[in-house]
Amino acid sequence: MHDFHTHFIPPDVLTWLKDHQNLVNAKWINKEGGKDPFLVINEKWGFELKKAFVDGDFYLTEQEKAGVAHSVISPIPQLFLYDFREEITTDLSTVYNRALAEWTKKTPQKLSALGTVPLTNPEKAAQVLSEAMNLGLKGVIIGPGISGHMLSDEFFTPFFEEANRLKAIVFIHPLLCEDPRLKRRMMPNLIGVPWETTVCATDILLSGMIDQYPEVKILFAHGGGFLPYQIGRLDKGYEQWGLVSSKLKGKPSEYLKRFWYDNVLWNAESIQFLTKTVGEDRVVPGSDYPFDLSVWPPEDSNLKGSASLLG
Repeated sequence: MHDFHTHFIPPDVLTWLKDHQNLVNAKWINKEGGKDPFLVINEKWGFELKKAFVDGDFYLTEQEKAGVAHSVISPIPQLFLYDFREEITTDLSTVYNRALAEWTKKTPQKLSALGTVPLTNPEKAAQVLSEAMNLGLKGVIIGPGISGHMLSDEFFTPFFEEANRLKAIVFIHPLLCEDPRLKRRMMPNLIGVPWETTVCATDILLSGMIDQYPEVKILFAHGGGFLPYQIGRLDKGYEQWGLVSSKLKGKPSEYLKRFWYDNVLWNAESIQFLTKTVGEDRVVPGSDYPFDLSVWPPEDSNLKGSASLLG
């Protein structure tokens, strides 16, 4: 079984964070009763720095115990660093990508990886993507956009042109939603995270950019958010309004089958619905390990999705 959605922080990245602690406002906070500190970057998205995040040998042992034959490792969203100057984000991206490349080369049968890029500068992001794939990475993980720009904007053209040329995997992973209505009962994570994916995925689909960049392998986290469940509404809008249909060559439900989706849904019926909606070759197993809301071990899935995404 593969695991396409899992995260790790190599030692070189931890060293970089400690060396640049003041620059990125990194804090290690010990909480009462907890054995591991919480890592907080720039007062956002704190998370428990569990052993599986930082200890490669321990990670591989847990992978084997869970029956995972191969993991596609991604950087953590908290370290995308889109809030900082391009130079800072580029520096950490370079360190992160090299460290992951070195680790995966030691155990290629068990590990491969995606990199991270300075998305706030699409030209630089394209360059870092190319460098990452030259190191052996399969593509990159990115957020659902940046402040003032959605991923379908022309602003990102240089990045997607390069991703298309390289036939890269682009794993789109949400960041915590900052809707003020959600600041209670863990709702930023519970529904804000899949909502961010829903907005991003819907915008990408309706923009028709997948026709412009047909070689990019776009993978959406957490089953595509709420989009697959509401695809009938998009199809109806396609029939009703020119603003919906003008950029598309077919119904939204047809475009839905041109992306990939992980099965991090915690519910067998939801996974079955997703698979029936988009096709077996578009759903890949994932866990979100070792974050708190992970499916561990990951739900097994057919091999068609893994083969089509890695092929």
